[in-house]
Amino acid sequence: MILELEHVYKDYIQGKMSVHILKDISLSVEEGEYLAIMGPSGSGKTTLMNIIGCLDKPTSGSYHLNGKDVLTYSDNELSDTRLYNIGFVFQSFHLLPKQTALENVYLPLIYAGISKKERIERATEALERVGLGDRLHFKPTQLSGGQQQRVAIARAIVNHPTILLADEPTGALDSSSGEQVMELFQKLNDEGITIIMITHDAEIASHAKRQAIIRDGILTGREALAYEKTTDSDN
Repeated sequence: MILELEHVYKDYIQGKMSVHILKDISLSVEEGEYLAIMGPSGSGKTTLMNIIGCLDKPTSGSYHLNGKDVLTYSDNELSDTRLYNIGFVFQSFHLLPKQTALENVYLPLIYAGISKKERIERATEALERVGLGDRLHFKPTQLSGGQQQRVAIARAIVNHPTILLADEPTGALDSSSGEQVMELFQKLNDEGITIIMITHDAEIASHAKRQAIIRDGILTGREALAYEKTTDSDN
């Protein structure tokens, strides 16, 4: 098991009130899985992703990643986990506008202390994996939205993470570019990368091999069709 959450709760204090965001979340993900977690706005899906991505800690419960208890980690150990074990892909691409695609992709390798020669080699390889080997020296403004997201994906995989976390990865893209990104995720998963994708879109989630639903901070294993039906009943 690459990842295991057990009885995770997350509360926030607002004034004198305690707001319950996540409620008794238990989730196991095996190495090589492709999981989509769906839910509407305010359901707790981004909070859950932040905990999985070691950007936040639960109020209670346990979290084991690669068999190790993440909740015992120091801040430096959490930083190292994010750097070496987890790749992040966001709805907004978070590319540095004045840097080329190559420079954006090798940025995490600078923090990892990799030599410049190896940084260039690994970043070039990552860009070739996402089909942008001919765009190494293009800046973000010279790339389409879909190409920018592929640069972001290359950056996420350049350090060979065990898990790729994607938060609404097609949210800023048109349908054609979104489909290309989904095809790329399938290719990366076929190559062995574990993917956990957060989305509100059942059609996008259908690309994953397993779906889970989060609503009002509670996670279930219903399929995408059930999600569509419950969403329709809310309207």
